[in-house]
Amino acid sequence: MRTLLSDKNVRPTVSKARLAICVLPRFALQYALEESMLKRRVMLGFLITVTLAVSAPWAISAEDEARVPAYHQKAPAKGEKLPPILGKEQLWGTNDQYPFQSRSYQVAAKIQPLLYQMPCYCYCDRMGHKSLHSCFEGTHGAECSTCMKEVFYTYQMSKQHKTAAQIRKGIIAGEWKQIDLQSAAQTN
Repeated sequence: MRTLLSDKNVRPTVSKARLAICVLPRFALQYALEESMLKRRVMLGFLITVTLAVSAPWAISAEDEARVPAYHQKAPAKGEKLPPILGKEQLWGTNDQYPFQSRSYQVAAKIQPLLYQMPCYCYCDRMGHKSLHSCFEGTHGAECSTCMKEVFYTYQMSKQHKTAAQIRKGIIAGEWKQIDLQSAAQTN
């Protein structure tokens, strides 16, 4: 039995029904696999898009690194009441795992007018914060090592009788990065 497809006069001897039984499942399987891969690609694209959209506000660009975050030039006016700093008793769970977390709030409460005049280099002004003081009005300060280092730096410099402008200049220069949170929590 000779079946050459190039020969027009010779027809294949396989019946259409038998051909359908053999070929259709193979095409159906191939179609199902292609459809499955397409769904995976669409899902992967969606996940990448969502990830980029969620992380974009926290990505620090070269422009961000060059700018000074929000702060107030002067201390609050006489009689102006600042929003309260959370008390250490209001911190719990992951916000109070280490002594330096609760200690940073105690220190922040002592130097509120100074914190009001300091920028925060975690760039939380992108989420509405107006100064380093804003970080300690909620739990953000306990979750962010930058905020805690800056508050301890500000406190240490105030103990050395530095002015707000001098402290701010040091923060802008990055001097707060040298603060060790473990040892800073032990200072009075």
